[in-house]
Amino acid sequence: MRPTPHKALGAGVLTAAALVALSLPVTPAAARPAGTPVAADCTPAQAVTNGGFESGTSPWTQSSSGLITSRSGQTAHGGSSYAWLDGVGSTRTDTLTQSVTIPSGCATATLSFWLHIDTDETTSSTAYDKLTAKIGSTTLATYSNLDDATGYVRKSFDVSSFAGQTVNIGFTGTEDSSLQTSFVLDDIALDTSGGTTPPPADTVRTPAAPSYTVSLSSDTGGTVWNGHESATFTNASATALSEVYLRLWDNYHGTCSAMPVTVTNVTGGTAGALSVNCTALKITLPSPLNQGQSATIGFDLGITVPSGADRFGHDGAFSFIGNALPVLAVRDGSGWHLDPYTNNGESFYSLAADFKVTLDHPSGLLVPATGTSTDTPGSSGRTVTTATATKVRDFAWAAGPFSKISGTSSAGVPVNIYSVSGISSSSAQSMLSTAKSAVDAHAARFGAYPYGELDAVIDNNYWFGGMEYPGFVLDLVSTTALTHEIGHQWWYGIVGDDEYNSPWLDEAFTDYSTDLALGKTGTGCWSGVSWASSAEKITNSMAYWDAHSSRYSTVVYGYGKCALHDLRRVLGDTAMAKLLKDYATAHWYGVSTTAEFKAAAQAATSTDLTSFWTQHRIDG
Repeated sequence: MRPTPHKALGAGVLTAAALVALSLPVTPAAARPAGTPVAADCTPAQAVTNGGFESGTSPWTQSSSGLITSRSGQTAHGGSSYAWLDGVGSTRTDTLTQSVTIPSGCATATLSFWLHIDTDETTSSTAYDKLTAKIGSTTLATYSNLDDATGYVRKSFDVSSFAGQTVNIGFTGTEDSSLQTSFVLDDIALDTSGGTTPPPADTVRTPAAPSYTVSLSSDTGGTVWNGHESATFTNASATALSEVYLRLWDNYHGTCSAMPVTVTNVTGGTAGALSVNCTALKITLPSPLNQGQSATIGFDLGITVPSGADRFGHDGAFSFIGNALPVLAVRDGSGWHLDPYTNNGESFYSLAADFKVTLDHPSGLLVPATGTSTDTPGSSGRTVTTATATKVRDFAWAAGPFSKISGTSSAGVPVNIYSVSGISSSSAQSMLSTAKSAVDAHAARFGAYPYGELDAVIDNNYWFGGMEYPGFVLDLVSTTALTHEIGHQWWYGIVGDDEYNSPWLDEAFTDYSTDLALGKTGTGCWSGVSWASSAEKITNSMAYWDAHSSRYSTVVYGYGKCALHDLRRVLGDTAMAKLLKDYATAHWYGVSTTAEFKAAAQAATSTDLTSFWTQHRIDG
């Protein structure tokens, strides 16, 4: 997504004020001969003692007895004990600390912990109760009642800058006067090592290889759709799969009593209660699914598009239907990803899937969609659009009396521009030219565009600027914005990521790619960086940015792409181009992580990048 300037600083644009603000000087990373070990004097160690709380309370310091507990009401991540902060429903502050010594000379020091949050707060916008994680005086992250989720989620932070120091690691939970929020911690660890060994392989992501078959029919205006969806999937993990979760993302746009997306008559499993503000539906499978086994769930689906020029909304006669189809949540080494919807960016972590979607609609409506579409006559006055898409992470479509123009890029990609009323023919032609140029420019750098045709739906009323879906984008009349959204076909679409927990992996990489496509070199842009706080990092999650929304675009888009320009200057243009092309190839239809990118970048140079990552606040 590319935010509009009235909502946040334009993506990747640093103001004149920012350019003269207090800057963070860049110290060149020290070169080392190829093959020279880093930090050879480091003794690998686990710095936290009793991180699982199974050996009583020592050496932890609790603000009150009983925070470390095995009592009923919560459960441990491992073993039987855990730390339970707050959860009383009245004004309270709990703290938990331990002094640790991080061995000197260690290239890698990672603080990690497992966190479970549950709350009785009903708001979807206000952080009433908070948990702050710190090392020394540095705030690593702040979580709140807005981050409640089923089960534990693993959090990790690069704390290598504290090597050789004795510091406190601490957690502070604060609760307001009503409605409890429980912050439950377990298996806290601080692992150190000294070599340049690559990060461990990703833990298995499942359910894998999803295949969705959808059949929907619309009302006369294209704002109400009803029909059926089925999802077939395989358990790729050695851990049995007893349940799956459907994400009904667009229920964010309504209420639990008036949901725009409804799922009924579930087959292939038993539907449980909706959670995460009615955006997550648990479906318990009839029996656990072992590794390599497949299953299918099905359900009736209803979608009602609300009013508004949104990524899910209608602008008069024109409907934009993004994230409306329920998709399977991902389970990985962090457990089930049941993050909340964010309107500030994206939450949509999903695995590459196949879709066959049949849309029955009045013939007066054009229906651009993800994938390659064919139209056949339906019943009287109606058309059936069948869209087929392979290895995509989501499916979106639009419906309305659009004006349409088409063309083919020099590399042979069919491009369609759909415009709402009020968009001039010259603007539509300009966007067609931009789209053809952009898709070819990105493909030349990162790999051939694989999704058949590319549809762009243009409306200058979008409050969010632009939004990406596989083979389908929503955009204003803007050369820069459209080039950016098409760049997302690679960074999020082809090379996936956990958009909620690592938004920089798609937004910063896409803004960097946009600069390259438009011939911008980012000269001097890092010299304009001025951090708002010690907790502000390029790699922060959407939980952080939702609490600091005015800084999201500046840091993730602007500073993020400037960091990549800076990395290019360290590696050299040729090496950086090869790094990104090879990285995209290695993660084609897969999932990228910050640790994997850092490892790939380090492998591309004989310069030790440790100080580069610290200086640019790229953790993970």
